[in-house]
Amino acid sequence: MDKQIDIEIKKARKGDAAELAAVSERAFHSDIDHGAPGLGGPPGYNSANWQARRMQIADYYKVLAGAKIIGGLIIQRRAAREYEVGRLFIDPAYQGRGIGSRVMAFVEEAYPLTKRWVLDTPVWNQRTRRFYRRLGFMEIREDASGLVILERLM
Repeated sequence: MDKQIDIEIKKARKGDAAELAAVSERAFHSDIDHGAPGLGGPPGYNSANWQARRMQIADYYKVLAGAKIIGGLIIQRRAAREYEVGRLFIDPAYQGRGIGSRVMAFVEEAYPLTKRWVLDTPVWNQRTRRFYRRLGFMEIREDASGLVILERLM
């Protein structure tokens, strides 16, 4: 494993949308090496317009190594004290260095009153399923579209 790098997590701005879309595309396309049935990703994963619109309706953060965007995080409020990790992605060149775990630690610090976190990931994606289970998420069900729903009660 490479040496741990310093990261910073800041609110994303509209001007970041194209770079976030490019990083997201690389991240989701890397799933082809981890069981994905083909290249692709969730809705809007490679669209700068989608990224910019999401910044208007959710808390969208960029993950930085120096001045370079290396990942993104989208948090959506679902109910009082309940939030969803709508998306977390890290550029493949930076994966495997504990960055995702540090981003999730940031989430807990930034939303200290949260009682329930939820998220989903594709059934086939054992890599992300292991990652979230390691962080204390429990798989609660599979939905009809091939997603595993996970939750973490605080």
